[in-house]
Amino acid sequence: MLNVIQLLPDSIANQIAAGEVVQRPASVVKELLENSVDAKAKSVQVIIREAGRNLIQIVDDGSGMTETDARMSFERHATSKIRSSDDLFRIRTMGFRGEALASIAAVAQIEMRTRRAEEELGTLIRIEGSDIKAQESISCLPGTNLLIKNLFFNVPARRNFLKSNSVEMRHIIDEFQRVALANPEVAFSLFHNDQELYNLPAGKLSRRIVDMFGKSYREQLNFCEEQTPYVTVHGYIGKPESARKARNEQFFFVNNRYIKHNYLHHAVVGAYEGTLPDGSQPFYVLFIDIDPSHIDINIHPTKTEIKFDDERSVYAIMMAAVRKAVGVYNLAPSLDFELDVNFLTGSRPDATQPSVGVKGASTHSTESQLPRPVTPSWSSGTSTKEQNPSRTDSLDKAAGSSFDLPKRPSVNNWQTLYEGVAGTDTPVRTTDSTDEGDWLGNSKPAAPGSDNESITLGSRANQLQMGLETAGADAPALMEDEHIIQVQNRYLLAPVKSGVMLIDQRRAYERILYDQFHTALTKQNGASQQLLFPKTVTLMPVDFQLALDLREDLIHLGFEFDELGANTFIIRGVPTLTMGENEEDLFANLLTQLRADTGQLKLDKIESMARSLSRRSALHHLTRLSATECRSLVNQLFVSANPSYTPMGEPVMVMLTLDKIAGLLR
Repeated sequence: MLNVIQLLPDSIANQIAAGEVVQRPASVVKELLENSVDAKAKSVQVIIREAGRNLIQIVDDGSGMTETDARMSFERHATSKIRSSDDLFRIRTMGFRGEALASIAAVAQIEMRTRRAEEELGTLIRIEGSDIKAQESISCLPGTNLLIKNLFFNVPARRNFLKSNSVEMRHIIDEFQRVALANPEVAFSLFHNDQELYNLPAGKLSRRIVDMFGKSYREQLNFCEEQTPYVTVHGYIGKPESARKARNEQFFFVNNRYIKHNYLHHAVVGAYEGTLPDGSQPFYVLFIDIDPSHIDINIHPTKTEIKFDDERSVYAIMMAAVRKAVGVYNLAPSLDFELDVNFLTGSRPDATQPSVGVKGASTHSTESQLPRPVTPSWSSGTSTKEQNPSRTDSLDKAAGSSFDLPKRPSVNNWQTLYEGVAGTDTPVRTTDSTDEGDWLGNSKPAAPGSDNESITLGSRANQLQMGLETAGADAPALMEDEHIIQVQNRYLLAPVKSGVMLIDQRRAYERILYDQFHTALTKQNGASQQLLFPKTVTLMPVDFQLALDLREDLIHLGFEFDELGANTFIIRGVPTLTMGENEEDLFANLLTQLRADTGQLKLDKIESMARSLSRRSALHHLTRLSATECRSLVNQLFVSANPSYTPMGEPVMVMLTLDKIAGLLR
């Protein structure tokens, strides 16, 4: 019987190893940057062409290598950090497996120049697909200069699976940011197609964060530190108002190694409890220093996941550190025991006295004599600017009633002077603030059969296309004689023949807006609203590059913008359906969300943009609606091809049948 088991050739074994180490160009950048940091480099330069497909060049001024070390560095399992099995539990450096250069050399063309500072000549090595083509002595600068050309040139299938240049470049920038944040004492620079994206001088961590993410972070950073015999936590956290919807700017480092840890992320978010709007994520860059013997880093091929031997203790210490920083820097609302925080009592001790009207008589109604509760702006899922008009007006009225200032006479009831005049006993209809629809600044709908039956509502519901006549035949039949009830500006209760339909208002808007944006992108006919005063927005380099790559699609969506210097755009127009929002935040957050969606969901451009903008815009529709708007929203929802679910697969509604309602009361 013939023997069938044999050893794999080195070239094939290296390609198999490369499948774990080199997943995309960003993997090469990560491995080589970590090698430069381990070589005690003080300055590292990264040069990229075509998102790493054609060239990845890493130039550092580290310790360099001898001729023998340079040759040995391309052998499998060759490392300078491990001498015995005990060393595996005391690792504080980045690379230690000894597979990086061997794996990269198996799927690319490599040219390396390296020299130690104390030597006169350096070494040049050329390798293609694990085959050494040349090795000679040359004159070069101290340090190491690595050129990775034509990645996956000998594995066409792997090259075909790479994403677009914009996606691959975002992955490279992510890896660059992680290494640069972990080593602020090292200067880093990044170039893509001869364009400088980052130039980060060496300095403190706070300066590195500001240089990387922008000057706006200067006022948002707060130092966080907690020292214990078991673990030390230090770094910076952001203020609640700087929180964003996407989890793109959250970094954990354990012994200067970037990790992903959902358990520790839960601890950080828990420390912010009560200060963050719903669905928002805080910014943080946190370092954990711990004895390597207490962690296991060899549980994931990319080493981005680790295990602690006592995760509960690390969780508690992390939460305590962040919570203390939140309290020390007054990020959470402070308690004043001299002030009744439950009611707005005004600035005078005798603020409960009725205010004096025009003739000195009491003009307070029974309702106005009662103190009104105040809802803190931070407790809502939206910012102060995003509060609905009715709530803002009620707060203004409450604030006004708390001071002893005379009320101005009303000018809205002048029509009553003419009651009974001109031979009519019918009083002229006056404008009453309690009329339905008046909070929108419009009149109450006219009765059927009257001369004026047209209704004009100034809300965003009417900015959507009306499709009542094209509603699907399978849509639930709403009870015409019943009103749709809005609950807490969040949910709608629509009576139907079989029971009650419970609709999530935000998700309904997300579904409707998604259909609108997707149609605009597909037909390339998105409507744009010109801004009276153009707005300027400064972005991170990765988002600036993304906007340039998606410029044509963003224009089809309704955005109009031009370049205005480095990483800066001037916005001249926004999609019509997003009017009323902060244009700078809308544009910046859309790009941030696009970056997250494209990297995680593997969506095409149109789908990702429609999802991201609809999710962003729907957050601002948690407002009070009139009865007409509620019915319009429900009818527009059922015009959609899939009214039951949002684009992200979340249920929009649930049907409460009569039997189910009866079961709840048993």
